[in-house]
Amino acid sequence: MDEARPTAISAGKIFWAFVQIGAVSFGGGLAAYLREHLVARRRWLDEDEFLAALEIGQTVPGLISTNVSVIVGSRLGGAPGAIAAASGMTLPGAIVVLGLGLLYAQFKSNPEVAAALTGVAAAAVGLILAVTVQIGWRELKPGMDLAVLGCAFLLVAIWHISLVPVLVVLAPIAIWINRPTDEVLNAYHARLAAYHEQLAAHHGEKARGGSPGDAK
Repeated sequence: MDEARPTAISAGKIFWAFVQIGAVSFGGGLAAYLREHLVARRRWLDEDEFLAALEIGQTVPGLISTNVSVIVGSRLGGAPGAIAAASGMTLPGAIVVLGLGLLYAQFKSNPEVAAALTGVAAAAVGLILAVTVQIGWRELKPGMDLAVLGCAFLLVAIWHISLVPVLVVLAPIAIWINRPTDEVLNAYHARLAAYHEQLAAHHGEKARGGSPGDAK
């Protein structure tokens, strides 16, 4: 998949992609729309990269959609890409909400409007379940990960405890459970050392070659 992914993506393409996502996404089903557009269709990210962005976006303050768009935009196109992604994600919703806000006072008691919103909410729940099965389950390991998942569900969904203290308690536990092994760390440091050696050799060759001005 990496071979098919573009090496450079312009801010315009990023903006247009996120405009489309923001225009067709509804409520909590945003993760499914993001995955569909960024991983399945455009292949700008792989599953692990998208999941990492989604995890960060869900665990830091702010709207998940904005957080993920900034992370992904920065990954694809640096600071301009982050600005383009966040702008594209929020623009369609801002325009629609502005229009609906002007009409809400008149139609808020309309039973047909209430039924339509209920249907959209049901679809959003289904999309959340779909994306959980597609990209969430593959990251869970039997045993402790499922225990953390169960505790989070009970604390937030059943006992209605605020998400902040739940994260403060469970996040360090989950991080410790999934900490890298010594073999993984050693392999990472070996790759990092090899990269720095290649970088030093590259700079050394440039220094020995000199610049065009030195030849004069």
